[in-house]
Amino acid sequence: MENLDNVGALDQLPPTFGAMIAQELAQPRQGTAGALLLHSCVPVSEFSESWPTGIQVQIHGMDRDEFFLEDLPAAKELSQRDEAELFLYPGDQHLFTDSSLGAYDPEASALLISRVKELLAHIPTN
Repeated sequence: MENLDNVGALDQLPPTFGAMIAQELAQPRQGTAGALLLHSCVPVSEFSESWPTGIQVQIHGMDRDEFFLEDLPAAKELSQRDEAELFLYPGDQHLFTDSSLGAYDPEASALLISRVKELLAHIPTN
């Protein structure tokens, strides 16, 4: 991607139950270049024996989010891989990127978006 400032989807990352689905799709799929796991991460063993070599992944969650804390051991394990990064933000909100909720944290969301743009800048496009 040459101009990441025009990637409209990054301006408002919608939180969904999609982290688990994203992880399930990224792990076994040939040609996957990267994965974003927002607010959640399940053990890699749920979908395959290991995280595939070469698939970049970012995991984002708040450090006191009661739901993300349940996933933190899996996130920490995955983050030990060279292709993985774990980002913890100060706070206790689960869906902190959703601007329509009281949980929205504009500072944490802006930082998350800048980190996602950095990841996308290093993923080759076909």
